[in-house]
Formats: sequence, C-alpha cells, structure tokens
Amino acid sequence: MTILCLNCGSSSVKYKLYNWDNQENMASGVVERVGLEDSFCIHRVPEKDQVKMKYDCPGHREAIKLIIGTLTDTEHGVIKELSSISAVGHRVVHGGEEFKKSVIITDEVLKTFKELADLAPLHNPPNVLGIEAAKELLPNIPHMAVMDTAWHQTMPKHVFMYALPYQWYEKYKIRRYGFHGTSLLYVSRRAAVLLGKGPFECNLIICHIGNGVSLNAVKTGVSYDTSMGFTPLEGLIMGTRAGDHDAAIDLYMMQKEGYTPEEMNSILNKESGILGITGEYIDRRDVEKAASEGDKRGKLAIEMETYRIKKYIGAYTAALGQIDAVVFTAGVGEMSSTIRAKSLKGLELLGIKYDKEKNELAKTRNAECDISADDSKVKIFVIPTDEERVFIEDVVALYEEGKDSSTRFTYRFQSRNYRNSLRDEAFEKECKKNPSLRKVVADKPLDINQD
Repeated sequence: MTILCLNCGSSSVKYKLYNWDNQENMASGVVERVGLEDSFCIHRVPEKDQVKMKYDCPGHREAIKLIIGTLTDTEHGVIKELSSISAVGHRVVHGGEEFKKSVIITDEVLKTFKELADLAPLHNPPNVLGIEAAKELLPNIPHMAVMDTAWHQTMPKHVFMYALPYQWYEKYKIRRYGFHGTSLLYVSRRAAVLLGKGPFECNLIICHIGNGVSLNAVKTGVSYDTSMGFTPLEGLIMGTRAGDHDAAIDLYMMQKEGYTPEEMNSILNKESGILGITGEYIDRRDVEKAASEGDKRGKLAIEMETYRIKKYIGAYTAALGQIDAVVFTAGVGEMSSTIRAKSLKGLELLGIKYDKEKNELAKTRNAECDISADDSKVKIFVIPTDEERVFIEDVVALYEEGKDSSTRFTYRFQSRNYRNSLRDEAFEKECKKNPSLRKVVADKPLDINQD
C-alpha cells in the first residue's frame, strides 16, 4: 500500500510518498511559491541527491500536477504509474466542532471544510484548494483528512468555553479549539509506553515548543485543556505570536496608531512574541546566543517565555490533580536545555525535579530521553514528535475501515516494540560523536496495558 500525503499552504505544497507494506519513505519534497513568480519544487529520494526543479505553478492544481509528474518521472520518480498510489491524506488545520477524528473526504465533508474557512482563514482555504485539485487529478482513489483540532474535541465544555456573550458561541462557534493535535497525540502515546502504563491511565502535561508553542493537559489519556484557543494566537509566548495578553491593549493601540483590524491581526501573529521582544530574533538559538553575549532583550525574552511555560505547568498540575509526567517535544522542546531548565526550575514542590546533567545531554531529535532526577516524583521526558506517523496510520486505518475513534484507536507506535529505523540509524551516528547520549535514553518498562 502506497500513501501520498499532502500539506497545502497558501503558497506551498509539502508532500511525502510512503510505502506502508515496507514501512519506508519513498520520496518527499515541497513546491514553493505557488501562485507567485519563480515557483519551484525540491524533490528528495532516500540515498539520492535532492533535486530542484523550476516550474510555473499559478495555482494548487498545477503544483499537485507537478508533484504527481515528478513521482512518476522516469529520471527522478519512484513509481511507474499513478495506480500505484492507494490513498491520499490531506492535512486540514481546522475541523471545528464537526470533526472529532480523521475522516474520508466526501462532498459533504468538503462542503463543511469550506464553511469552516472563517475559523482558519489563512489555512483552511488552501487546504480545500489542495483537496479539490488532488481529487480532480486522482479521482479514483480515496482521499482522507487529518485535522489538527480533532485531538482536543474531548475537552469538557467548562474548559473550552469563553466568558463572552453565549450567543457568540451559538452563532459563530466562538470557543477554545486548540491545535498541534497530531503531535500531542503521538507524544501522549509514547509517554505512556515510557511510563509502563496504558495510554488511558496517564495524566500528562505536554509542552510542544517550536516556533508555535502550546501546552496540553492530558487527563486519563485524552486532551483536557490546552493553551491555544479559538486561534493559535492564545497562550504561550511564541516565535512571532503574542500569546496571552490584555485584549484592551489591542483596542488601545488601534486608537493610538490607527491600525485596521487586519493590521492588528498581522502584528499580533507575525510581529510579536520573541520577535516583538528582541526586535530581531525568532529562532531560540539566536536568542540564546545573543543572551549569552549580554543582549538584555534576549535575556528578557528567555525569562518571559520560560516564566509563562512554568506558570502553565503549575496551572495544569492543579487542573489535573495528579500528573505522571511532564513531556517536552518539538524543535525547541527537544533541543534547548536552557528553555527546559528555566521552565522547570522551582517546580520541586509539585514533585517535578530535573537532573541538570541529563538535561544538558538530552539534545537529540532521534531518541526518547528521561531527564528526571532520581528522586523526582513526576517523570520528565523529552520525546521527539512524529506527526507524519500519526497522519500515515490514520490514512491506513481509514482505508482499511478500522478506525472508529481517534482517542481509542490503537496505533502501532504505542507498542513498546515500535522502532523508527531512520531515527535509530541517525541516533547511532550521533552516539559515535557523543557516546554520553546513551546515558539519557529512557527505559521502556515491560508491563504495558494497552487497553
């Protein structure tokens, strides 16, 4: 079975072709500058040099046609004919309240995605364009949608509602939705493996820290609360997003500077956060380097971000009552010992205590690490996320008509024996350069209840 995965943005289309039977990535790449001048495709095949091809792509149809042509190309392709593709999976950012799990895309489902465009105006419209183009070019195979918001549909009403006029919820569906769902689902299942518990026996706090940042309180294996809200703007301080702040500031600055709603939206999402504080940096590596060299605003950005994370960990501990583990994931969460250390410092009273040496060593995207102190009551893990794995397994399950619930479905990766061969190989190479990395690899207990 061969699966084509598509992630259509406003001006790009990312793709991956995966062989499920052999459990291997056949090809991947991205078409950039869709709808703009000088569009091009970067195509990668394992054990071959990547290829860059210039191609005029005025729309998503042309971009997907280019991808299909590249995959079947006699020189750069990896399949002989389109009939080799069994199913197509599409990433859809916002599924609203209508979708609680991944779905096969019917005309009715596509109509609903279009109706939800107002909830994610930057993401859902290009997602829909990509689906329509792919269905036109590949009409005889099933197409599936995997949604970022579906994981959070288990949140109770008193958690997802805002203290705003209730008719706004009734008329416009104003509520907390949450994002990063595929990442959080994967990490929650892997954390359960490391704890030696069934996935629905665990209370977790997952810190997804990348350019976008969200924390997730997981209660008995399902999402209970999350920091992102109606949009990804709410919550933690992010690369360019403001996160939590007094909404009256926005109105005040619109009056003072004459900003339009569109301009204010852009400022809050693209010019705030770490960039807004430092004035020049988004990447945390740049921020940490500047701070180490005495940059005061770099230091301030780190202190502000980690204080906010610490505050949310404390709040979610109170909300859950008892927690089994705090988990760090995504680019910054997996690689920045500084952000982790400052976020965890002072949480000993909650039973959360990290080991400084282990934390410094745990800088890898290829292994699951345990940075807990020996006397920590709560485990602290660093787990590399794998959203694509969730994506692929959902598509396969829908294709085989075996997936009846996104929260109760048993994934292959929640097995103690699950291995990612590419990551294993990469980790061995890392260990040759730094043998001490092996010291922080998390143990996997034998007794695991998967029910």
